Amino acid sequence: MPDTRSSSTHDTQGRPLVAVTGLGIVTSLGQGVAENWNALTAGRSGIRAIRRFPTEGLRTRIAGTVDFLDTDPLVAPLLSERFATVAADEAVAQAGIGSAFPGALFVAVPPVEMEWPQREALAEAAGSNDGEITYSDLQRSAASRRFDAWHDLFIFGTVADRLADRFGTRGSPISLSTACSSGATAIQLGVEAIRRGEMEAALCIGTDGSVNPESLIRFSLLSALSTQNDPPDGASKPFSKNRDGFVMGEGAAAIVLESAASARARGAAILGYVLGCGEKGDGFHRTRSSPDGAPVIAAMRAALADAGLTPEAIDHVNAHGTSTPENDKMEALGCSAVFGDRVGQLPISSNKSMIGHTLTAAGAIEAVISLLTIRNGRIPPTINYAIPDPALLLDVVDRTRDMRVSRVLSNSFGFGGQNTCLVLGDEP
Repeated sequence: MPDTRSSSTHDTQGRPLVAVTGLGIVTSLGQGVAENWNALTAGRSGIRAIRRFPTEGLRTRIAGTVDFLDTDPLVAPLLSERFATVAADEAVAQAGIGSAFPGALFVAVPPVEMEWPQREALAEAAGSNDGEITYSDLQRSAASRRFDAWHDLFIFGTVADRLADRFGTRGSPISLSTACSSGATAIQLGVEAIRRGEMEAALCIGTDGSVNPESLIRFSLLSALSTQNDPPDGASKPFSKNRDGFVMGEGAAAIVLESAASARARGAAILGYVLGCGEKGDGFHRTRSSPDGAPVIAAMRAALADAGLTPEAIDHVNAHGTSTPENDKMEALGCSAVFGDRVGQLPISSNKSMIGHTLTAAGAIEAVISLLTIRNGRIPPTINYAIPDPALLLDVVDRTRDMRVSRVLSNSFGFGGQNTCLVLGDEP
């Protein structure tokens, strides 16, 4: 029989409590926890005109790019690796857990494919007398071994392999991609592994450096992006009546998870806890959510049940809040179903108003911000909330709000119906 009494090391279901001992973050607002937290609580935006590539003729010309870190070549896998390394360096150093990490690596990375400059170089090397390039031509070009480094670079697991080598994590690193819930899923996998007793610690990372022409055009063709380019910092406006789409962003966050027993035994400072995780798949559509909101509602309720909490225990919702007309409506509907009449007095905020939608990294970045909210008793604002949507009966935090926050529900809802929610808290 499980012990139904919680303790300093186990929850009410007798499972090891999962503590957070290290945090790291990089976004368009800056590098590191301190720089990001100061910018977020000041209501500063990191969204700007794109300078990385030409945008003439594009409907959307803005993004939350991390312009102070770059790579050569400037491609998504290398950018994602660099952002992840910066964030993980900070988190592992704060945890003080040792030079060889005593647990596994779970990393959320964007889907990987060769980008246009590399495709063009491969096609040019393939050549052809009649101007037609066949698959055989491309195979012959690849067989020259000139492009072996690119082959390694554009394999899905390469980023995780390199991070595992750098931080000395144990076992095979886990790479995952569950759309916009990926960062939260990485944390969930770490939590579950510790609860099962497979390891005492886990390094969980969400990273994304895929602001490139092809990604921007693809999202634009889905009519998912904001076209309100001027001013850039006013485009992302979650829960506002005049919202018209999300703004792409990039960055990374890393979280060091440990069993509470292990953290206490080595005298580590505990920064918070991951109390519950909930997920629910939605097979309704490749991009749209089910109109009744049932999967979103189920994911939130599952996270609360996993944490052993009722809705009344939640002090704040860190919203998925993309600023698309449909997502914000669906999230408001889901919150109303879960929290009932209390939804109008429950503070809700979206970090994406300032950093854009960091896609694969979003769930991890927003988990870090949620933990900082708990530690500092301060909720960052949802900026650009000038015209509230009267159909969404929410308490949207439009100015930095100081209040005691013990429990946060952090929502991540991805394309393809991949919904993951986390409950983060202080002392259980």
